[in-house]
Amino acid sequence: MTGWLIQSFLKARGYRTAGLAVIATLLASLGFFTIHRMLGEVHAGEIRAAFAALRPLQIVGAIGFTAASYLVLTCYDVLALRLIKQPLPWRTAAFAGFVSYAIANNLGLALLTGGSARYRIYSAAGLSAADIGRVVATAAMTFWAGFIVMAGTALVLHGGTLTIDGIALSVAGQRLIGTAILVVAATLIFASGQRGRTLRVGRWHLPLPTARQALAQIAVAALDLAAASAALWVLLPNPHAVAFTALFLGYILAIVVALISHVPGGIGIFEAVMLVTVPDVDRPGLMAALIAYRAIYYILPLLVAAMLVAVKEGLRWRQPVGKAIDVVQVIAGGIAPLVMSALTFVGGVVLLVSDALPGDADRLRLLRHVVPLPFVEATHIAASLAGTALLLLAPALFRRLDGAFFLTRALLVVGALFSLSKGVDYEEALLLLTIAALLQWTRGAFYRRTTLTMTAFSPAWTAAVALAAGLAVAIGLFAYKNVAYDEQLWWEFAWHGDASRFLRASFAVGIVLFGVTVSRLFRPANQAEPDSVAPGPSEAALASAESTDANLALTGDKRFLVSPAGDAFVMYQVQGRSWIVMGNPVGSAAQWPDLLWQLRDRADAAQGRLLLYQISAAALPIAIDLGLQLVKYGEEALVDLGTFSLEGPDARTLRYVERRAVREGAEFQVVDAGAIPALIPELRQISDQWLAAKGQSEKAFSIGRFDPAYLANFDCAIVRHAGEIVAFANIWKTSSKDELSVDLMRHATDMPYGTMDFLFIRLMQWGHANGYRHFTLGLAPLAGIESRRLAPIWARAGAFLYRHGEALYGFEGLRAYKDKFSPVWIPRYIAGPDGAGLARALIDLQTLVGGGKGSAARRSRIALAA
Repeated sequence: MTGWLIQSFLKARGYRTAGLAVIATLLASLGFFTIHRMLGEVHAGEIRAAFAALRPLQIVGAIGFTAASYLVLTCYDVLALRLIKQPLPWRTAAFAGFVSYAIANNLGLALLTGGSARYRIYSAAGLSAADIGRVVATAAMTFWAGFIVMAGTALVLHGGTLTIDGIALSVAGQRLIGTAILVVAATLIFASGQRGRTLRVGRWHLPLPTARQALAQIAVAALDLAAASAALWVLLPNPHAVAFTALFLGYILAIVVALISHVPGGIGIFEAVMLVTVPDVDRPGLMAALIAYRAIYYILPLLVAAMLVAVKEGLRWRQPVGKAIDVVQVIAGGIAPLVMSALTFVGGVVLLVSDALPGDADRLRLLRHVVPLPFVEATHIAASLAGTALLLLAPALFRRLDGAFFLTRALLVVGALFSLSKGVDYEEALLLLTIAALLQWTRGAFYRRTTLTMTAFSPAWTAAVALAAGLAVAIGLFAYKNVAYDEQLWWEFAWHGDASRFLRASFAVGIVLFGVTVSRLFRPANQAEPDSVAPGPSEAALASAESTDANLALTGDKRFLVSPAGDAFVMYQVQGRSWIVMGNPVGSAAQWPDLLWQLRDRADAAQGRLLLYQISAAALPIAIDLGLQLVKYGEEALVDLGTFSLEGPDARTLRYVERRAVREGAEFQVVDAGAIPALIPELRQISDQWLAAKGQSEKAFSIGRFDPAYLANFDCAIVRHAGEIVAFANIWKTSSKDELSVDLMRHATDMPYGTMDFLFIRLMQWGHANGYRHFTLGLAPLAGIESRRLAPIWARAGAFLYRHGEALYGFEGLRAYKDKFSPVWIPRYIAGPDGAGLARALIDLQTLVGGGKGSAARRSRIALAA
């Protein structure tokens, strides 16, 4: 769910999201400007020296507090799941919490990035979209409750004057504000009572915590914030010289501003606020601590999360089907592309920032004895271009594109070589190679062979790329602010010409980004899908079909998307803005995900919505991965021909009907497909009688119609009476002989009693005699849907219609009729967009199946005939 969830959210709120992206870019620029102003008298060498002065004990302490913070973070989800009464195993909740926060902390836009991660994990674990929304809302409520209480506590305990960029707040003022905050918080906790309350927004509701649960939430958030801020505190040059409460107040203010700004990772914003609010630390030392903190608290957890996901995902793809039963291992498959996308983006940022900084003099001296200067100059620019390419490829990884996988893997390895050859930067080379190894381990998650050039950049991702490039330029300008600009710098090639290399690399990056932007601006607008991607179904795939539904591909009213090897296809039709797939894909199951993802991309490009109609349980994992809402449509009646018999008390009714039909002169016959054209006039007369008696017209898409060309593809079961045909049904078969069925069933108005029952009985007996294993009687719509108090509204509506809609359709009568043959009932589903989109898609489905003038299936059939 996922990428589709994020894209749908962005499209539904396109202008709002684009506005947020612009605002985030402006705020990040403001943050960089503030940092530049605050560090006006600081040289890059001073920051480098302060960074080198960090003691191993400080690093270990920061890592320990970071681990404690993320461990406590997992409790957010545990408490939220208990509050909504959906307790999942701790390791599932912990996995979801850790991964979502590791991603959200680095990419920002927590609702989209962290929310998408939670959606993929929790939906795979069985939670509904509404419950996942409650988890996200409760976790956010927990954070803000702890933030408010801890802010009030820090204001009360802080004993010195609080100064923010020259504005001072007295101790008395701090304590007054802090006390007021704590009193309000205590009042709200007391008002929660012992039973809690419920917040309702339309049909969606959120249970609010009881007083005890609220205290637990505050305690968890307080521990998280305390540990997270302590990880920064221990990295200061002299932690004991700065009151922890003073740093904590600055920290929570920086966190809030970063969250509100929606800047990815709060980059620039967080650092600027900390520089303003913590004036008692020397600027180089504080900046070095902030850099180390970002590496330890942000990038390190993301790397750990990627390792966890990669290991689980890699094992899942390497185990035989059915043996990967570990819940965390299974759900890791849905989150791997998101995590690897985020980590790839970080890798690109690392390359760009590294190229903006001066090289280490000792390493350069070593390098000059190994490689020539022109090679170093070239690899410096190449590393910047590789970093830019990684930023641009990250969203393609998010979309599981195999082309993005191959290019990203190559760029990571090449980028590592460039890091070594431009300055012996083995640290970043090791990081890039680690990302490449994790990417390789998750190879199976990137299976979609969609054209790479179709990758869409959302406004948020575009802003993130711009910010990453801007960050590198800002760092470079700061590092070389003491170098006077001269046009000769562009052409200066020297071992210590870091400023010149920075200018040339920045120019190259700008050219690449400009080129990508222009190419996207001049790309032709998305066009609707042509009438047919393929002229017809793949015969090889049709021959290997395991379900008789595949024969619907021969009705002449569908479009087809065929796999490159021709071993699988999807049949579908576009009705209005709905792209409706009929049944499961046909053919090799290994090709199903790729075909459905391609179709979803095509629907998305045409601003349409995807609906999967009458899919079986075999296609459900793909539907979930596509981010579609599942609705049980009904149940299919499947008869085991090996056990079908007219003997026994349960078959009494069938025995009576069969014997009476025989007494009245009914005769059964299976006519070969080659002999059908000669019978068409007689069959047409029966079909016309049946349509007139039923007051119906021919349907389309999900059922065949009386068409001589269509009927000529199949053998036909007929019943004669006094030598005349009184009923017929074309026979659907699979080459494997696993399944037998019928499609078009028509009968005359004047026929012996029980003729259709007689036809089914004799056809099942014929199927068993000819080695067929199952006979499907088709669907009973809305059957088997549970109408419980807490069931979704569609389920309650469907069950109500099933029980009380007999006059409209005869739902219960249809199920009772098929039950006579003692079938096994197999569920079938519809998968479509959430909310109103599903309702609109179902309306389009009704129009399509109706076969009237507005039906796209009818138009396709007419076009094909012409």
